Amino acid sequence: MVTKDEAKRYLCNAAPEQCFWVNNGPILKNIEELANYLPDMPNEAFQHHVNSEKNDFSSWIKDIVGDQKLANDLLSSKSRESAVKKIKNRLNSLRKKAG
Repeated sequence: MVTKDEAKRYLCNAAPEQCFWVNNGPILKNIEELANYLPDMPNEAFQHHVNSEKNDFSSWIKDIVGDQKLANDLLSSKSRESAVKKIKNRLNSLRKKAG
């Protein structure tokens, strides 16, 4: 179970050098920006970051944001719709916990 402090930390912006650089797209600072951009992300960009060899979103959330649960949840997401749903559900949960 995530603590209030952990939830706040997961919702914060990443340091500038640790932001997520979308292939041919924007630079994302936090999970919320990822959730907002993902539905409209071009298919080529999504497939660049999520394919049979890797899931860059999961890696970034695990290594930079620190949210192991969301990172693990995203590993099983092979579609954009699934990833968006999992991220939005986790964001709602984190916001409630953070207060």
